[in-house]
Amino acid sequence: MPLSIGIVGLPNVGKSTLFQAITKKQVSRENYPFCTIEPNVGTVPVLDKRVDVLAEIENSKRKIYTTIEFIDIAGLIAGAHKGEGLGNKFLSHIRECDAILYLLRAFLNEKIVNTQAEVNPIKEKEILDTELIFKDLETVEKRILDLEKEAKSGKKESIEEFEVFKKIKENLQEGKILSELFWEDKEKEILKKYQLLTLKPRLYVLNGKKEEIKKEFIDYFETNQLPYLILDVETEFESAGLSQEERKELGLEELSGLDYLIQRAYKLLDLITFLTTGPDETRAWAIKRGTLAPQAGSVIHTDFEKYFVRAKVINFNDLINIGSFSKAKEAGLIKIVGKEYVVQDGDIIEFLINA
Repeated sequence: MPLSIGIVGLPNVGKSTLFQAITKKQVSRENYPFCTIEPNVGTVPVLDKRVDVLAEIENSKRKIYTTIEFIDIAGLIAGAHKGEGLGNKFLSHIRECDAILYLLRAFLNEKIVNTQAEVNPIKEKEILDTELIFKDLETVEKRILDLEKEAKSGKKESIEEFEVFKKIKENLQEGKILSELFWEDKEKEILKKYQLLTLKPRLYVLNGKKEEIKKEFIDYFETNQLPYLILDVETEFESAGLSQEERKELGLEELSGLDYLIQRAYKLLDLITFLTTGPDETRAWAIKRGTLAPQAGSVIHTDFEKYFVRAKVINFNDLINIGSFSKAKEAGLIKIVGKEYVVQDGDIIEFLINA
């Protein structure tokens, strides 16, 4: 299944328009027969020129890109952590996502009702942060009560976890976002079991035209080194159905702002791509950075991990530099790798199994 990004925001910030634009770009379902697509989920391709080039070299019948799911989550209002509005539903849906996209109003169109006193994406971010922090505090405080009892029995794991949760509580009470803090490996292992909302990576999207957005807002995100993107959602909605060829004919950039958003989302999830190719299809596969070869094979089929023997690997750039697979083979550029090989972005892999 593709990894997922939840779109969150206050009312009237453009969430529905963004989701409709994404849905226009949704991949055809026949390529993913085992995916059930709910009405509020858009599965979009991550365009990758390497797939196009490889498909041409191998004369593949079809090409398939990696995908990401965008989930349109119910709008949030202040007090969501107490169940205000659709608060509980909103927060439970975020828990199921791998990352969060904050859509923040930066456009000045007065015809669209603003639920806030002013156009200020920083204040909107703070409202969203506050609701997620309160919900996490609720989770953490419940867990601390259980851990206190367990720690008194002298159980080492519970004592260690108790200390980590005290640290988490202190940070949340200070209004800090957990994903922006440094955590030791041991702490990360404990944290990842609980799907805390403020621990999820996030991308901040300022909805508006560049000329509409005050410098102080951009300075805030850059100074704090927060990943952000300026996107005019209305314009993206109007052009979302155009192909790359149609965009060229109209004098537009080959990649839309939405394509850049999808690529940023891919990076946010710390994903890399490996490729498989042949006459039938050329396909890109998404894996987490640092994945070993057998586990990479499992995204194709579980047997590839279970019966893994070795793999033949050449990186896309090496292949293009030398010109062909036959020349790469003659030059010894196609490596035979074992179970400990860490897959790199752009690796073209042929898995050898003993089923």
